[in-house]
Amino acid sequence: MSYPSRVVLRLPLSNEDLLSVFVEQCLRDRVTLIAVVGEGAARIEDIIDELVLGDGTDDRRFVVTTSHANETVEEVLEFAGFWNDEGDRSVQIVNL
Repeated sequence: MSYPSRVVLRLPLSNEDLLSVFVEQCLRDRVTLIAVVGEGAARIEDIIDELVLGDGTDDRRFVVTTSHANETVEEVLEFAGFWNDEGDRSVQIVNL
């Protein structure tokens, strides 16, 4: 399964351990935006940022992350839909 260039990660997570696999797949698929929505979004966004950064030696590992704790999924989908991206215009909701 591959992801489009923009993803909305809906919280809560069923298992936080799934984040590392998700992030690596997003990097392989060249996802440009991961928008995290739900309670605790800022904390999950920070974890994703750390996973993307890795050991800091690979400057090709980059994805923009945003957190939206007090917004609805529909609002975040709209935000992601307007995200400036030259590639794929679709947005996918992801539940882990």
